[in-house]
Amino acid sequence: MATCGIAAGARPVLNAFVEEVNNAGISDSVIVTQTGCIGMCRYEPIVEVFESDKEKVTYVYMTAEKAKRVVEEHIKNGKVVTEYTVGAAEK
Repeated sequence: MATCGIAAGARPVLNAFVEEVNNAGISDSVIVTQTGCIGMCRYEPIVEVFESDKEKVTYVYMTAEKAKRVVEEHIKNGKVVTEYTVGAAEK
């Protein structure tokens, strides 16, 4: 949520994550938070998903619609949405 992220549309993405986590009833086990620039401005909006026993997953070019899918498939069901990740974007 640094200037570059906000300009790229990060605020609606953050709002979508908060809403979807609340709607899914998982807000007691999921923390949605914002951070500043991580130095990858061209990929904004960026979302990082951290799980205690796994490597972080970095999602790029996020939208509110993509956020809904990430909550449903990855956060709730443990399946990474590979086509939204930084690795897919770099190919």
